[in-house]
Amino acid sequence: MTKNFHFLLAIIGVLVVLSFTSCIDDEFTTSSGDILTFSTDTVAFDTVITGQGTPTKQFLIYNKSKKMLNISSIRVAGESEGHFFLNVDGVKGDEFHDIEIRGEDSIFVFVESRLDPTNQDEPEFLKDHIEFVTNGVTQKVTVTAWGQDVIILNDTTLSKPTHLTAAKPYLVYGTLTIDTLNNVTFDPGTTLLFHNKAALLVKGTLTAKGTQDEPITLRGDRLDHVVGEINFDIMSGQWDGVYFNYGSYGNELEFVNMRGNTYGLQVFSEDMGKRSMHLYNCVLHNATYLTLLGVNAWIDAEGCEFSDAGVYVADFLGGNLHFINCTFANYYLFSAIEGPILNLETEYDDGTKAPFLGSFDNCIFYGNTGELNVNELNDVGIYLRNCLLKSAGEDDEFFINCTWDADPKFYTEREKYIFDYRLHNGSDAIARGNRSYCPDAARYDRYGMDRFAREGIDIGAYTWVPEPEETN
Repeated sequence: MTKNFHFLLAIIGVLVVLSFTSCIDDEFTTSSGDILTFSTDTVAFDTVITGQGTPTKQFLIYNKSKKMLNISSIRVAGESEGHFFLNVDGVKGDEFHDIEIRGEDSIFVFVESRLDPTNQDEPEFLKDHIEFVTNGVTQKVTVTAWGQDVIILNDTTLSKPTHLTAAKPYLVYGTLTIDTLNNVTFDPGTTLLFHNKAALLVKGTLTAKGTQDEPITLRGDRLDHVVGEINFDIMSGQWDGVYFNYGSYGNELEFVNMRGNTYGLQVFSEDMGKRSMHLYNCVLHNATYLTLLGVNAWIDAEGCEFSDAGVYVADFLGGNLHFINCTFANYYLFSAIEGPILNLETEYDDGTKAPFLGSFDNCIFYGNTGELNVNELNDVGIYLRNCLLKSAGEDDEFFINCTWDADPKFYTEREKYIFDYRLHNGSDAIARGNRSYCPDAARYDRYGMDRFAREGIDIGAYTWVPEPEETN
């Protein structure tokens, strides 16, 4: 009985296998109507740094026929003179023959690019085609890239006065150092691309003055996409950060957009009576730990955005601090936020008091975490005047004319990867600032909007622009 039962099960198993295999047609179709279908019609590499290999792009080839297809030829047409390379079914090359796809199946094609230097400042557009010949029918997938020449700085020390210009981006490996007593200038429009773990160390003085139309950019060197339409530009931790060493004074940063790093901008000083740093209409955005650190430093800032960090947006150990019409916001994307937006450390490691001077005026503190690490500022010596805070609270000697339990109504939509800290209609920051705190030199925000155009000045880095009423 048992033997017969096992024999019956074996017969059933064979029949099941045969039923499945009978659905697969191993015959080839030669009909010109049976051709390929592609998951995309264009493979776009965006901007590619010349002289370097690119990340790999991929797409799928589908055979929607029930019979097998033989692709007699797959090749790069060569219109770009050999700058694109393929990997088909695990084999690299630029031309392939007799590639088979079973009925109702698919295979991957991987594409890489390596562009030669263009010997020009502006990006050069390159275009080619991948050609597929199946049953006498030729089909094409377009491949495009922008090739950008760069100036490579590999563990470079600038020991004499130097201008970095906007002609070409600079690609930084290791540490770019501005030597002691040296003054280096970044011209408007200058772009520095930092490779993994690369950093800028300032021992002397940096003057980086961009403009509204030509900001200075400090960012990682990954110019491609993480996935789909999501660009690497939204990722933190792509490079190390910027450090202003003890003894570095008189640094000026205007219209500087710094993003995607690990440790942010850090300013160290031994003399609170000498200004270390002046920031104007700058953006320090998206750092793994913090966007701004000050240690005993005199830092002035007007119209700046400090946003999105895994621990603190801004962290100060003592300091002479003057922040006017700045936005401190935290909607950090890549981990749970570990600390408050603003962290004021009042003791050194040896237990002695770290002194503070100064104030935050017309500033916003808002996000997915607490605003400050202290509830009272009387032991700190810092004033918050006409500031907007998410928490419910009340004014005292150090919190003066603040807007509590408030919502700035940012344009930011974290789920859609939109991090825009301007103000929607109905924002609690509108006309709640004190105009006397904002100097004439900071009248215009980063977008060129006039803070003084209306009777009341808005709180934060950005002036509210009325949105049109929605209509049917």
